[in-house]
Amino acid sequence: MLAEQRRGLILSIVAETGAVTIADLHRRLRVSRETIRRDIIRLDRENRLLKTHGGALSRDTVEPAFVERLSVNAGGKRAIGRAAAALVPDGASVILDSGTTIQGLVEALMDKRRLTVITSDIQAATRLAGRNDNRVLMLGGEVIAGEGAIMGRDATAMLATYFADFCFVGAGAISTHPWLMDFSREAAEIRGQMLAMARWPVVLADHTKFGRTAPVKVQNLEKARHIVVDRAPEGVFAEALKRLDVEVLVAKGA
Repeated sequence: MLAEQRRGLILSIVAETGAVTIADLHRRLRVSRETIRRDIIRLDRENRLLKTHGGALSRDTVEPAFVERLSVNAGGKRAIGRAAAALVPDGASVILDSGTTIQGLVEALMDKRRLTVITSDIQAATRLAGRNDNRVLMLGGEVIAGEGAIMGRDATAMLATYFADFCFVGAGAISTHPWLMDFSREAAEIRGQMLAMARWPVVLADHTKFGRTAPVKVQNLEKARHIVVDRAPEGVFAEALKRLDVEVLVAKGA
């Protein structure tokens, strides 16, 4: 096997599993551990995976900064926001998650009237408060630097006292298990709780999140009524979503 082919296989295994050990790669590829270590070091230097003690991680296990994510598939996220907002009538109560896809939803909710909004997103609270007779409740807790979001035990404790007509949560990743996944325990906990605290839970996920993994599983994906996407799922990922009792809505104009 050529070296480039071997490194390609390592990347494929890491992308599929999220993490792998040198011992596992040694068994699967039937080359020496030293060869695998050198391959991992090279791939790490090329920013194609993350080297760890005894193995490697997919770079998908580290979430890019908020400002970087804003520019990724911005049109698709706005289309998702419009499709999601169409579900919400005037006068509804809505739980809003934080994140870049949620910003597209917030923009599309600007013309709605008399909403009661419970949110962990500082920008969402600022944009919707005092507008069209809306009432906005901001969850309390730790401000996550660079995210403009409130998370932690105080936030989940406050959220537990509310129940809404709708909730909208973003997706760090949706794997082919199928699992909704995230990059921190705090983000996963608040998203999972949001899905349990509404009559009509909705997940927003642009296609860059399809078939990916992240370190922490989000609970209660099975409670979602809709997953709103910008591109129809295909192949293995589409088959995985069929195992959920959820309607996939493909946003128009994405």
